[in-house]
Amino acid sequence: MAERQEQAVPDAVLTRIGQVVMLHHGGDREEARRRFLELWVEMGEAGDPLYRCTLAHYLADTQDDPADELAWDLRALSAAEELTAGRSGPGPSAVHGFYPSLHLNLAADYLKLGRCEAARIHLTRARRAADVLAYDGYGTGVRAAISRLELRLGDDGAADGDGWGPPRQRPTP
Repeated sequence: MAERQEQAVPDAVLTRIGQVVMLHHGGDREEARRRFLELWVEMGEAGDPLYRCTLAHYLADTQDDPADELAWDLRALSAAEELTAGRSGPGPSAVHGFYPSLHLNLAADYLKLGRCEAARIHLTRARRAADVLAYDGYGTGVRAAISRLELRLGDDGAADGDGWGPPRQRPTP
């Protein structure tokens, strides 16, 4: 009986995270941020890394300040790395599918902050990690987002037309 209760607790956490995600997708960003933060406090910094990764990943999307968004995305990556290192949770194979999205989000965060080299590094990591994604709606969507961000960064790693300056002219061969 105790084993069954232990399994129900993580399911309850995922359910709560999912409910707040729906609230956020419904347009109530402030309330979603508030509820995500409440969950984060309940879970704590030492909570299950799978749930910290998931929660931080979604919490980042509710931030107004790009620096705060970056901080939450870095927390998500750190928690995923704990799982990959096998220190806790289901192990590396369960989180490989997270990495393309995690690195894509970090690349976008760094681009918003004008840190194009860091954006390029994470975009390269996202592209490499995307090999594990299925060719379904999710995998196709992540690959398309990677391609769009690659176009925004341009060939030399500097942002083109992203609000940080005027678009540069590409040299003609």
